[in-house]
Amino acid sequence: MTGGTVLANARLIDPEAQAETIGSVLIDDDGQIVAAGAAPVPEGAAVLDCGGLCLAPGIVDWGVKIGEPGERHRESFRTAGLAAAAGGVTTIVARPDTDPAIDSPEVLEFVTRRARESSPVRIRHMAALTKGRAGREMTEIGFLLDAGAVAFSDVFRVVEETKVLARALTYARSLGALVVGHPQDPGLSRGAAVTAGKFASLRGLPHVSPLAERIGFDRDMGLAEMTGARYHADQVTVARTLPALVRAKANGLDVTAGVSIHHLTLNEFDVGDYRTFFKLTPPLRCEEDRMAMVRAVADGLIDVISSFHTPADEESKRLPFEEAAPGAVGLETILPAAMRLYHAGDLTLPQLFRALALNPARRLGLSQGRLAPGAPADLVLFDPDAPFVLDRFALNSKSKNTPFDGARMQGRVRATFVAGRQVHGAPLPEGPVTVTA
Repeated sequence: MTGGTVLANARLIDPEAQAETIGSVLIDDDGQIVAAGAAPVPEGAAVLDCGGLCLAPGIVDWGVKIGEPGERHRESFRTAGLAAAAGGVTTIVARPDTDPAIDSPEVLEFVTRRARESSPVRIRHMAALTKGRAGREMTEIGFLLDAGAVAFSDVFRVVEETKVLARALTYARSLGALVVGHPQDPGLSRGAAVTAGKFASLRGLPHVSPLAERIGFDRDMGLAEMTGARYHADQVTVARTLPALVRAKANGLDVTAGVSIHHLTLNEFDVGDYRTFFKLTPPLRCEEDRMAMVRAVADGLIDVISSFHTPADEESKRLPFEEAAPGAVGLETILPAAMRLYHAGDLTLPQLFRALALNPARRLGLSQGRLAPGAPADLVLFDPDAPFVLDRFALNSKSKNTPFDGARMQGRVRATFVAGRQVHGAPLPEGPVTVTA
């Protein structure tokens, strides 16, 4: 080939090979990776110097809340896309808990078009599992698949009627569709603001037992075994759920699991004196549970790390803790938060990007998440050591509800590429740079 672009002098983070090497990436004019490692320099190629920074597959952030339609004042496709690009996220997998819910091909086609017009990064959509996310009647899964849905979920509204969920799983199995469940017993968790324990009692806050997650997960695993459906648990956050996850995988069920970056880097004590930016769904857990989740990611038992970006306006957060809206924004903070785990020695960079990019892309049937030839050149260039203090008002998101406001962090995104085109960061300096053929 002739032409193209070479990103040279980079520290390549390859989640497939679980390796770090110094090398370059050759990108063709169609925005695909041609070679990585000791990439050649074709005649007429533009050579850009990465300055020894880390170059990895762009993050595939699965479970992002965007306010269109219905809550555009909280987040739009444009602001979500800008936040994602600034955070090294090249593919957003958006949730269907909009107003109205994404439960019909017409709504799905509308949001797909709006996303394509407005966002500098890729946006794919999950669709609702039941109509209106009401848990009574399943959606037209086949039509929604044809319209581009990558998975089906009612998000935090757990389907309480077991027969309805069983029918939906059976129908999804016949079409090869992926169902995303929220493992939580709704009766036990309804109205809870924090995890049960001494801290919750001292603060006098409504709480839920960690076992509510395991009970919900056990039910879903029974239904997954009965129906043979493809199932993904959106957030596994307590250690007592992990043995059931081990058994499910050992028994050959088509099951994967995720965890939010906040549950990997924060614990219940961060709530402190009723700080509502730390109110999440599910609530933050104890330190022992947090460390168990980190080990599960390192071992590959938990497959996916997501931000679970949930924008909330100031009015909905500046309320008494039990009344405040749950959730935190995370598109711009997922990478520096993940660097906390790297700098603590808990996870290597290839392990992190296996969970941040490779595994979510594979599970959703996307071609992203790799540095292999033929993969889209969706890449993030970052400095894992760059220190900064986070200012929430500097975030691109419309909503500023981050638990990391004022925190000292490490890890700066220097450039983000989608299909080989730079969508964030200052232009990289040009060569000549020597690249080994």
